[in-house]
Amino acid sequence: MPLVLYRPLKRPLVYEVVRLLTSTISTSASSKWISAIKNTSSPTKSLQIYTQMQRQSIPVDSFAVLYTLTSCTHLQNLPLLRHLHAHISKLGFTSNVYIMSSLLHGYSNACFDDARVMFDEMPERTIVTWNTMITGFSRSGNLNKARSLFDEMPIRNTASWSAIIASYINSGYQKKGITLFHKMLMHEKLKPDHFSLCTILSACGHMETFGLILGKSIHGFIIRNKYNLNVELGTSLVNMYAKSGFLKVASMVFNMMQYTNVVSWTSLICGAAQHGYINEARTLFHEMQESHIKPNEFTFTGILSACVHAGLVDEGRKYFEMMKDYDLKPKIHHYCCMVDLFGKAGELEDAYEIIINMEVDANINILGSYLSSCKVQCNFKMAERVIDRVMEMLNPEKDGAVYCLIADLFALGEKWDDEERFRRLMVTQNVRKTRGASFIRSVDK
Repeated sequence: MPLVLYRPLKRPLVYEVVRLLTSTISTSASSKWISAIKNTSSPTKSLQIYTQMQRQSIPVDSFAVLYTLTSCTHLQNLPLLRHLHAHISKLGFTSNVYIMSSLLHGYSNACFDDARVMFDEMPERTIVTWNTMITGFSRSGNLNKARSLFDEMPIRNTASWSAIIASYINSGYQKKGITLFHKMLMHEKLKPDHFSLCTILSACGHMETFGLILGKSIHGFIIRNKYNLNVELGTSLVNMYAKSGFLKVASMVFNMMQYTNVVSWTSLICGAAQHGYINEARTLFHEMQESHIKPNEFTFTGILSACVHAGLVDEGRKYFEMMKDYDLKPKIHHYCCMVDLFGKAGELEDAYEIIINMEVDANINILGSYLSSCKVQCNFKMAERVIDRVMEMLNPEKDGAVYCLIADLFALGEKWDDEERFRRLMVTQNVRKTRGASFIRSVDK
C-alpha cells in the first residue's frame, strides 16, 4: 500500500515552519486518529489509518509516526520499513530518539545489515538501541560482537544484562550465561526481571544435576522476592522440573499458576513422556482438551513419544489422525514417531506406508529407524525397499552406525557380495562407528 509522502519545500524556512506545525498541532480530530492507530491490533490497519490521515490533511505528530512504526515492525517487511524511514526523514523526525529506536528494532528483525548501518549513523543512542543490537548480533551468530557492544555500553540496566545472558545461553554457552547472571546479582546489585529468570531456568533444563540444583535455587529466589508467577515464569519453572523428571513438583507449580497456556501443558506432557510416565502423559493430554486448550505440534510430539515408549500402536495412530482435527500438518518429528512406533511393533508395512506417503522428505533418522526395525524383525525384503535411498544420504563422518546397520542387513539377506563391497566402501571412506561409552561423575569433597 503506497504512502503519501510529504515533499520538502524549496524554501528551507517555510519547510521548517510546516514541519513544526505538523509535529506540534494537536486537534481533537487528530487525537482520535492517533488513538485509533495506537489501539488497533492489526499492523495493516494501523498503516491504513495513518495513510488516511495524510490524504485528509490531518496533522501528523511524532506519536502518530511512532505508533504506526511500532505496529509495522512486527511485519518484518523490509521495503515497507525503508519507505517509512524515508518518510520519517522527510517529516524531520530523525532526531526523535524513540522513533529511531523503534525503526532500529524493525530493521534488526527484517535486515540486520541495515540495522548495523543505522546504528553506526545514529547521533544519539539509548540503552534500548544498544540492547537491540546486542540481541541482533546474537541472533546472527556473532556472539563476540554482542559481548563487545555490551562491554562498550556507557550505562547498563537489567535489560542489558538479560540480553547478553540470553545471547550466551541461546548459543549453547550455559555456564558463561550463568556466570554473568551471578555477576549481575552480586556485583551490579541489579534485580533480575522475568525475562532473565526465564532464560536462566531454560539453561537449567539442559544441565542435568547441576541445573536442577540451580533451578531450585532460582525457584527459592522467586518465592523470597515475591515475583508474580505469570505464564512465562511459571511455564519456565514447570519445564525445568519436568525435564529433570520431577513431575510432582512441576505439577504443583502448574497448579499454582493463575493462567496457563498450551506451552505450560505441553511442558508437562513432554516431561511425563520423556521420563516414562505414560499414563500421566495421556491423562494430561485429555485434561488439556477438556480445558479447551488447543494442542500444538509439540504437544502431539510429546503424546506420540509416550505412545512409542509404551508400544501403544492403536492409540498412537489415533493421536496422529487427531492432528487433522486441529488443522495441524504433521512435521518430520511426528512422522519419525510413527515410523518408530510401527517398526518397534513389527508392523513394517504400516511404517513403510508412512514413509512413502509423507508430505516432507524422509531424513536419515526416519529411514535409519525403519532399517533398524527391519533388522530386529529379520526382514531384509522390507529393508531392501529403502536401502538405496539411504545410501545416497550417508555421511561417513556422522552415520557410522547406519553404515554398519546396512552391512548387517546385507548379511541378513545373504547378499554376501553386496556386504563385502559395502564393507570395503566403509574402509575406503574411513567410516568409524562411534564407540559406546559411559561416564561416572566424581564429586570433589
